[in-house]
Amino acid sequence: MIAIARFEVPLGRAGHFEIQLEAARLALSECVGFLSGEYGQSLDAPTLWALTTQWKNVGSYRRALSSTRIKIEVVPLLAQAMDEPGAFEKPYSE
Repeated sequence: MIAIARFEVPLGRAGHFEIQLEAARLALSECVGFLSGEYGQSLDAPTLWALTTQWKNVGSYRRALSSTRIKIEVVPLLAQAMDEPGAFEKPYSE
């Protein structure tokens, strides 16, 4: 499953925000079920940023978000994300 969080960040805060994204990515990477993660700044609209993580399954993602460390270190950052759906799962075909 893929989790995507998008953020609108003033250009003057971009450097500090990138540091926060990297810290969040590193904290999430230590959680069980984490497969990969990356972040980036939009080429078309430089005030837009995205943090994308891939997880073994939705349960791993939810357990990570409920851990004490992630609640303290990552959830405050994620709370600044745009209010839109952010969890995606690849459809399975029979």
